[in-house]
Amino acid sequence: MRGRLRVYLGAAPGVGKTYAMLSEARRARERGKDVVVGFVETHGRARTAKLLDGLETVPRRTMTHRGATFTELDSDAVIERAPVLALIDELAHTNVPGSRNAKRWQDIEEILDAGIDVITTLNIQHLESLNDVVEQITGVPQRETVPDEVVRRADQIELVDMSSEALRRRMAHGNVYPPERVDAALANYFREGNLTALRELALLWVADKVDEQLDRYRAAHSIAGTWEARERVVVALTGGPEGDTLIRRAARVAARGKGADLLAVHITSSDGLTSGGDPAHLARQRTLVEDLGGTYHQVVGHDVPRALLEFARGVNATQLVLGASRGRRLFTRGVGVTTAALAGSIDVHIVPHEAIRKGRYRARSVAVLTRRRRASGWALALLGMPLLTIVLRPLDITLPSDILLFLLLVVGVALTGGMWPALTAAVFGFGLLNWFFTPPLYTLTIGRPENLLALVIFVLVAAMVSTVVDLAARRSREAARSRADAEVLSTLAGHVLRGESALPSLLARMRETFGLTSVTLLERGGEAAAAGEGQGLGGWRVVATSGGMPVTRPGLADHDVVIDDRLMLTASGHPLEASDRRVLEAFAAESAVALRQQRLREAADRAGPLAEADRMRTALLAAVGHDLRTPLASAIASVESLRSTDVTWSDEDRAELLATADESLIKLNRLVTNLLDMSRLQAGVLGVTLEPVAIEDILPHVLDDVGPFGGGLVTEIPPGTPEVLADPALLERVLVNLMANAVRHSPDDRPVRVRASWYGEYVEIRVIDQGPGIPPEAHERVFLPFQRFGDRDSHTGVGLGLALSRGLTEAMGGTLVPEDTPGGGLTMTVSLRRAA
Repeated sequence: MRGRLRVYLGAAPGVGKTYAMLSEARRARERGKDVVVGFVETHGRARTAKLLDGLETVPRRTMTHRGATFTELDSDAVIERAPVLALIDELAHTNVPGSRNAKRWQDIEEILDAGIDVITTLNIQHLESLNDVVEQITGVPQRETVPDEVVRRADQIELVDMSSEALRRRMAHGNVYPPERVDAALANYFREGNLTALRELALLWVADKVDEQLDRYRAAHSIAGTWEARERVVVALTGGPEGDTLIRRAARVAARGKGADLLAVHITSSDGLTSGGDPAHLARQRTLVEDLGGTYHQVVGHDVPRALLEFARGVNATQLVLGASRGRRLFTRGVGVTTAALAGSIDVHIVPHEAIRKGRYRARSVAVLTRRRRASGWALALLGMPLLTIVLRPLDITLPSDILLFLLLVVGVALTGGMWPALTAAVFGFGLLNWFFTPPLYTLTIGRPENLLALVIFVLVAAMVSTVVDLAARRSREAARSRADAEVLSTLAGHVLRGESALPSLLARMRETFGLTSVTLLERGGEAAAAGEGQGLGGWRVVATSGGMPVTRPGLADHDVVIDDRLMLTASGHPLEASDRRVLEAFAAESAVALRQQRLREAADRAGPLAEADRMRTALLAAVGHDLRTPLASAIASVESLRSTDVTWSDEDRAELLATADESLIKLNRLVTNLLDMSRLQAGVLGVTLEPVAIEDILPHVLDDVGPFGGGLVTEIPPGTPEVLADPALLERVLVNLMANAVRHSPDDRPVRVRASWYGEYVEIRVIDQGPGIPPEAHERVFLPFQRFGDRDSHTGVGLGLALSRGLTEAMGGTLVPEDTPGGGLTMTVSLRRAA
């Protein structure tokens, strides 16, 4: 049995996630539960560390990377210990290269598969779907992320909440970071606006998760009523021109409630009662809904008001927006009035619009027979015939005229109620005509042959008309069903073309379309078994599900659709007609395609690093083919000339040849060193030893390495500049590459300036040139290996300098960012952490 996962989610570091996790662990231990600490990071907080007292801790695994020693979670040791509950901090943590799993959440998955419950912690900024949003808010990219699906699968998610003011006070009191880091944190990431936005993100994400749990609970307990836990506005679209007005009105209604959802639904009638909407209108209205932040849905229903309300209750809607009915109704209520009468606790808004004055833009078919129309047909047949007899008895008209009037009534019955009421009316009319209007009267005897022929023709004509009317009704019903299926398949095709192929989204649309309670995609063996994933009964496992409790194996649902040897779709809720099942099979085939696309994307993501490494090897070979050979050929030519006995060289010539050889060998050495270091960076084996380094102490060595061009450099290092935490040799390499690049692109009369400044816990070194610069869109491209932006010759190196500089800077825990120099040129800013 798989273990249960519990996640403590916070808006930012310091809100108390680890403290809450340890407090819960102590309570669980007091209840007699076997609890161990797999990995907990206290960050030097005394109150948090105190909670670890008395809790058993599983030893961590020690690993070495780039000359440094790290400790990681030992998942094998936790599984071997086999506790009931394990505490594992920082779900989004990236493991040290060389670990079996790249991410800690993958270690936790292994522990859960072993049947061990896990409590873990996570900050909202580490969710993959919010990564770009958090970067936009804070300006800080998050390199450690966890897929949303991993967190959504958690059995329990608890929000550890704290106001931005309280967190900043906690920060100022030194309860989160050491005193020397407090000022920089409060001035940057922990600004009040940042914390408020992150808190809102966390609250909204947890609200969505709670909403999913509520939907599952209501589906599992068959709760059809609306629970107004969250404002949801549903707007009904017919495909008419008034849809734009209704959508905008519904959007304004939704905007009045913070966080309200907007859903648009088009009911495709399967029995021909309503005309299909204009596809062009629906396509435009779907785009409008999505532009306004809503979602579009399409549902097949026999009864439009009931189908609309079933959808609204299924999504727990609180308000329903409808357009006023076009045209006038004398004997029936419109869809809006009927819906309002049956809505119950859902508020219904009936909105007038311009199309009311224009009436219906398409006549409704009268050929399709509903239960009400059949009942009307029977009533007309059983009551209309005696009434017509009563009316005709006092009139002195001939028998042919009586027959024609009875035939007219039979045709009316056929048009109203179909074949069987009309046949009954024909037989009934035959008897009435014979008894009351055919001589001799009041007997079943027919005196004249032509009267018998007229009555027989009357019955045959009535039967043929009834048959034709019924056949037309069936054909109309089939056409309506085909049109409904076509609209659903059109929606499905649009779903595919727009790239909305995520399985949960597809299964949710399938469930909505057919009004089902649960739709589940099952897989047997194959990739699931190869991946070691848990199998259910009969080797089946749930790949994706939507709605209530998922079906774990075939045979337990109302419908099982076999996709192939390994995949099966199950649907629960109510029986479906044969035509509905055909559409369901189309959805099933698309779900299989979506699953394969998802796995292909995952395979492509895994192949990406391999392709990058292959590109690197190809570029290295190209570099060796030319850029290494050029300085090597110059050095060899100079040495061979010096060794030649055929020519007598003057002292000036010998000095020039030696200088050429020396310059070529220096260039060759630098090139080879760059290539080797880039290879080590790509392989993750570059050794980094961080220590306090004074910038003013390292600059003389940098200027020496830059060579004769160093005379065009001006250094401006203020007194008291703090030391940085860096590897001296690597920092020297970074500055040499940046300065040499700046000197090469700067005019001779404009020196390159090197400045240093600091704020908070970071020190910045700026290399400023006033050359031609580069456009902003190319700022990141210059850091790609083997890029020589703007070069027109092939004698300026292999284009590794900037790529290597950024890689070395990040290896030391810093950043390298390009900026435009005021007045023209480029400024490279190296940001490194201050030494303690």
